[in-house]
Amino acid sequence: MALREKMAAARQRRKFRIRKSVIGTPARPRLSVYRTNSHIYAQVIDDQAGHTLVSASTLVDDLKYDGHKGNIDAAQAVGKLLAARALALNVKHVVFDRNGFLYHGRIKALADAAREGGLDF
Repeated sequence: MALREKMAAARQRRKFRIRKSVIGTPARPRLSVYRTNSHIYAQVIDDQAGHTLVSASTLVDDLKYDGHKGNIDAAQAVGKLLAARALALNVKHVVFDRNGFLYHGRIKALADAAREGGLDF
C-alpha cells in the first residue's frame, strides 16, 4: 500500500469516527469543510432534511480574494463569506465537522474566520 493510500485510509477512519457524533439538525446544522491542494470548500448542511443550506468555496465568483486559492488567506475569505451567507438565512449556531482533516492550518483558519463572521460553534 502506497503512502497516499495509507493517508487516505487514515482520513476516512477519522471521518467516520467524527461523523458518529456530529449530526446537523435544523436548529444546529453541520458546517462541513473539505480541502484539496488547490481549493477549500465549506457547506452548512441540515442532515435531517438532507439538503445544503449554504455553501462557499474558492471557486465562487463573489469571493473577495484574488490570490492563490489553496492557502490560509483564501480559507479565511471562504470562512467570512460562508458566515455572511449563513447569517443572511438566520443560521447562527452550527456544529463543526472537520471531515477527517486535522484541525490546523487552513481548516483552523476557516473556522476562526467563520467565528469572527458571527457563527457560533
